[in-house]
Amino acid sequence: MELVLTKMHGLGNDFILVDDRDGRVAGRYPYPDLARKLCDRHFSIGGDGLIVVLPSQSCDMAFAIFNSDGSEAGMCGNGMRCFARFLYEKGLLRQKVITVETLSGPVVCILENDEEDRVMGVRVDMGPPRLLPADIPFVWDGGKEPLEVALKVLDQTFQVTPVSMGNPHAVIFMEDIDPVPLEIWGPAVENHPSFPEKTNVEFVQVLSPESIRVRVWERGAGVTLACGTGACAALVASVLTGRTGKKVEVLLPGGRLLVEWDDRSGHLYKSGPAETIFETSIRI
Repeated sequence: MELVLTKMHGLGNDFILVDDRDGRVAGRYPYPDLARKLCDRHFSIGGDGLIVVLPSQSCDMAFAIFNSDGSEAGMCGNGMRCFARFLYEKGLLRQKVITVETLSGPVVCILENDEEDRVMGVRVDMGPPRLLPADIPFVWDGGKEPLEVALKVLDQTFQVTPVSMGNPHAVIFMEDIDPVPLEIWGPAVENHPSFPEKTNVEFVQVLSPESIRVRVWERGAGVTLACGTGACAALVASVLTGRTGKKVEVLLPGGRLLVEWDDRSGHLYKSGPAETIFETSIRI
């Protein structure tokens, strides 16, 4: 079976996209196995995850994402921008407001096109944050919403703010995030027993009330250059702890995202680019 693939990235957070609306791929190769095979950076194409286009009964299209280790995630902000651009440019959908079914609920994408109808960016309605421990999930016997909870990891005690944006995040504020040993602290926090479904980890440095820096350890993928849901979780934690306003520029190693927490709807809105790297085909 020949499989047509598109490699895309959002701020360096890279994905392999495949259209499996007819189910032919799933019938031949389970998605978790395919993700592990294709995302290997030494023996295959390489990527942080595999994104699958699927039909939907309730939305315009359905989105499934599998991390490079084969685990399935409920949502991915950078991947969603790539997904929306892919749908439009491949002619699978031609409207500029797209409702997408995900494991974490429906997501609305708004394409930002230029005069020649080229997709220059995507604004994603990420929905409201989930802050209750049971919804994250986060094991905690304290009050209603955990803020800067002491979490002992290795020889460190971090002040962690757990947030779910359809997937769990542990936000940790630091004076300077450059010296953070992501490869050591990241997996230790990811696998802490307080996060029964593991967690993404964001180390955040506040630059001003309108600007933050973020470095990411992504659950199931490791160090990534950007994380859209992580940028949203970082803003939520920054607002709840009184560090920033509700509209910030998030500086990630792969580039910049604009994130806003809307007062009226309670939703997070994230704007940023999505780029196609190449297309190819392989036999599986």
